[in-house]
Amino acid sequence: MRLHVVSDIHGNAEALARAGDGADALVVLGDLIDFVDYHDHSKGILGAVFGAERVGRFAALRRERHHGEAAAYARSLWAELGDASTVVEEAIREQYATLFAAMSAPTYATPGNVDVPALWPEYAGEGVRVLDGEVAEIGGLRFGFVGGALLPRGAVLRRAPGVWRPYLRTEADFAGSVDALDAVDVLCSHIPPDVPELTYDVIARRAEYGSAALLKLIHAQRPRWSLFGHVHQPLAGRARVGRTECVNVGHFQRTERPHVLRW
Repeated sequence: MRLHVVSDIHGNAEALARAGDGADALVVLGDLIDFVDYHDHSKGILGAVFGAERVGRFAALRRERHHGEAAAYARSLWAELGDASTVVEEAIREQYATLFAAMSAPTYATPGNVDVPALWPEYAGEGVRVLDGEVAEIGGLRFGFVGGALLPRGAVLRRAPGVWRPYLRTEADFAGSVDALDAVDVLCSHIPPDVPELTYDVIARRAEYGSAALLKLIHAQRPRWSLFGHVHQPLAGRARVGRTECVNVGHFQRTERPHVLRW
């Protein structure tokens, strides 16, 4: 059995269309949407709406960790639009139509934090199965899927509608989906387990949030592999936890290379 696994596509539909070539199945671990393109400020939803120069300023504020100022600047940009929510939803829908059409069959997919899971059923065709807190059998192995990322500790989940809301989950909600997985051979998630060398991004110079619940499952169920993305430039691309090989499958938007799994 040969399986190709990708994560963090961020709008690269052309490469996604080739990702399943030569594989028996494709696994997609989320972040389909290109919302803010930090490599090319003219791309992504913000680039298309506001232009490269203004996105460049926003990116610089984020890079320098002026998060409050960055959030205020983003709000000022959205305030210029008459109906920002509609503009963003239309842009997301346009990307999803292209990206889901690029997926080869069969595909097994779970959403990332830069995704809108509620829209996925509208675009996933017959050959694409969307899973979150569920197990699927592929080639005789049990694959468990958990989507989204963790809400920063101490933050409050915003219930009011806004321009766009990422798929961020409380630790309890995320752990509930992890607990629904049983006897898994392969653990598939958007974010990594809470292992320091797997969560630290060497370019952003900060640790992303890893999941203690995923790590607990790894210790308890001892799957063959734990596969994830989210951290674009990890300190370590892989690490062994007990008998489990934990692998960051890579920032697919940039590498355009799927991770290959054989058994």
